[in-house]
Amino acid sequence: MMEKADSSQKLYKRMRLWEFSDQYVVEPTDGSSGSCLEISRVDGSMKLIDEIPHCSSIRVPKIRTIFGVIGILKLLAGSYLLVITERESVGSYMGHPIFKVSSMKVFPCDHSLKNTPVEQKKMEAEFSALLNVAEKTPGLYFSYDVNITLSAQRLHDLGDESKLLPLWRQADPRFLWNNYMMEILIDHKLDPFLLPVVQGSFHNFQAAIGKDIVDVTLIARRCNRRTGTRMWRRGADTDGFVANFVESEQIIQLNGCTASFVQVRGSIPLLWDQIVDLTYKPKFEIVRLEEAPRVAERHFLDLRKKYGNVLSVDLVNKHGGEGRLNEKFANAMQSVAGDDVRYLHFDFHHICGHVHFERLSILYEQIEDFFIKNRYFLLNEKGEKVEVQLGVVRTNCIDCLDRTNVTQSMLGRRMLEFQLRRLGVFDAEESISTHPNLDESFKILWANHGDDISIQYSGTPALKGDFVRYGKRTVQGIVNDGVNALTRYYLNNFVDGTKQDAIDLMQGHYIMSVSRDMTATSQKGGIEAIASFPLALGLILTGLFFATLSLGRVRHDVWNLLFSLVWASISLAIAALVKANGRMFCNRPRLHQSRH
Repeated sequence: MMEKADSSQKLYKRMRLWEFSDQYVVEPTDGSSGSCLEISRVDGSMKLIDEIPHCSSIRVPKIRTIFGVIGILKLLAGSYLLVITERESVGSYMGHPIFKVSSMKVFPCDHSLKNTPVEQKKMEAEFSALLNVAEKTPGLYFSYDVNITLSAQRLHDLGDESKLLPLWRQADPRFLWNNYMMEILIDHKLDPFLLPVVQGSFHNFQAAIGKDIVDVTLIARRCNRRTGTRMWRRGADTDGFVANFVESEQIIQLNGCTASFVQVRGSIPLLWDQIVDLTYKPKFEIVRLEEAPRVAERHFLDLRKKYGNVLSVDLVNKHGGEGRLNEKFANAMQSVAGDDVRYLHFDFHHICGHVHFERLSILYEQIEDFFIKNRYFLLNEKGEKVEVQLGVVRTNCIDCLDRTNVTQSMLGRRMLEFQLRRLGVFDAEESISTHPNLDESFKILWANHGDDISIQYSGTPALKGDFVRYGKRTVQGIVNDGVNALTRYYLNNFVDGTKQDAIDLMQGHYIMSVSRDMTATSQKGGIEAIASFPLALGLILTGLFFATLSLGRVRHDVWNLLFSLVWASISLAIAALVKANGRMFCNRPRLHQSRH
């Protein structure tokens, strides 16, 4: 049974936010007898008060219900209060309710801006606009009662003293999405207001297997160390922290027993990136190759400390641009691999193509020994530890989304079957596919899990999701993949730069200073002042349309051949101009990388 926070450290579950002209007041309204929190709208300073300030016909506050304080973000001349305005119950975890953030709102404490220089006001307005983007951050989850940043095994192994600490102090800082924003509240020792928030995914279902009811939960926890969007956060940093690192934990509860299985995914741990330039697949650029062994070593050292033995499954292509990354990764792993770290390359596209994902059984045969040897976490009906997971499978492709999710869902399925046999529900020959309701629910569980992770990183649901959801490739799934691939292209080039700035601002990856050149992109003249991708795309499509139209009339009039060549040439010229000036058109991050 998972431990929850001590009653003396309970979080406020429902509060009332009073918006006065000069201050905000957060009042607990869940029956708690705690003090109210007063926050100045002038400078963001805060203190606890026992009573709500006086209201009058002149001093009339706005009042709204909130469900949590995410934190305080301090920028150039003002601070910003972030709160949860709407929540959605998404299920229970070890008997405790789990909520998803449905709506988050930013409240400025920036009255001091009135006395600041005009240039600083402009920059603060830019930062404030980024916070409006951050309000739409997807996939945020929290619990008032149980620590969801730790896996079942790590939470069970917490010492008695640690279990009495507030949830934010028990939390794994890697998975604490609002870690940076909580710092000011922590400094003021405001424990009842300190609500840990995780970005990731949470889904569960119940299914009947004969007379038994199995409860299956799948949780994703996104690491905040190198968080960001698909094309703007690739590879690793010099400390070995990688982009799109996500811990996925599959938990089952059955007849009083609890079993857990953890997997991880993360970008190839080298210093590499892709510079967005309007091409569909920008060139992979490997930076400071001589540091590759050291970066990989740091990454896997951290994994060994947290998870034990590591099996790294690399799913990228053997040839082409991906092949070069694969070669450098494999070379770096030669100095890292040993008794507790193993590297395996599996060319997913070559072996499975785009439809034969059942061939992942070939991969499973190669890793089955590691899979069985490193086990899973298991508590019996008395809450006693029976099994311990000794290692983790680390899976990557290029994005660590589509191929990775198909592979992880296969491993999750195999592990669930192992656990159900161990608990006496399945016999030796029984499988999930022999129970249609369980099979369908399991597929949907992992498909939704993959979509959530993909939306956070790429802006679209996962590709190849139809196989995870239905067990086979479908025509509709292939069409959806095409639409999502084009959507990713657009978002990567024209939206994600701003989104990356918003993420970095929320995570404290940059120190605010007046020297930031936030207006440079709006001061360009000439073609850059009028050029835009939608305009260019419209001209190209128009040219191709008239070229096609003219070709269709060639048999009636030979001059139409000339017209079609002219229109085609215009389209190609515009396309060449767009490609040559690709980076000019792109929506690129503008914050300088002065790390906090």
